[in-house]
Amino acid sequence: MRQNVVRPTDIKLHQKSRVLEISFDDGSHFKLSCEFLRVYSPSAEVRGHGPGQEVLQVGKENVNITAIEPVGNYAICLHFDDGHSTGIYSWDWLHHLGADHEKLWKTYLDKLAAAGHKRRT
Repeated sequence: MRQNVVRPTDIKLHQKSRVLEISFDDGSHFKLSCEFLRVYSPSAEVRGHGPGQEVLQVGKENVNITAIEPVGNYAICLHFDDGHSTGIYSWDWLHHLGADHEKLWKTYLDKLAAAGHKRRT
């Protein structure tokens, strides 16, 4: 199994703006919306158990994080106000989400459009 190559130095939840702000020891700093984190949850409920089993998440525009629970020294579990709390967000996964945010967000919007869904803003 791959070892974590980055570790967070600071994690702040801004519930009012629904943003998780995270800084890493490599100097990177990301602001990730709760919606983005919810639709890219690493849980089996969202990602499935293998390629092609992903479940498109819709209607998550106003989701918020209600709690952040540490998981060992390698991850956090995010608890969302829609009841979702099974994703274990490793430091590597969070860094990946931040580093590739633009591409991942576009992919999500494209999948929504292809499925005939529109984001409610």
